[in-house]
Amino acid sequence: MATTDYIDSKKTKELDIYTDGGSRGNPGPAGIGVVLYNSDGLAVEKVSEFIGEATNNQAEYNALIVGLQEAQNFKAKSVHCYLDSELVVKQLKGQYKVKNKNMKPLFSIVQGLIKNFESVKFSHIPREKNKEADRLVNEALDKEKKS
Repeated sequence: MATTDYIDSKKTKELDIYTDGGSRGNPGPAGIGVVLYNSDGLAVEKVSEFIGEATNNQAEYNALIVGLQEAQNFKAKSVHCYLDSELVVKQLKGQYKVKNKNMKPLFSIVQGLIKNFESVKFSHIPREKNKEADRLVNEALDKEKKS
């Protein structure tokens, strides 16, 4: 799903990852949206994927997992992850404990993935600043609904 044919590897050492996950019903049919931007602010990868039945928070974690995996594929050294889920960001920063038994394995996967980078930052952003990732979530859900 790469959005460009040629990607300058020097520009992908640092990536901004915008992720979103959502479900229609909680739990319900769920999808993820991921956009990776290089240091020039150009989208180098977009992912829109239906993930089956999940809660909103599980979908948020799944989107982040895919974003981090995609950043690994680009051999990024540094990533800044932007999520509109305040809960997930606070859990990843250690401000909240992960109490939900269904989210603990997802949290552990993220913890394992971040070890592959020299620098990882997590930032909570308002929904309005995450429109493309949100659009990709809805695209995945709408496409699944039609099939």
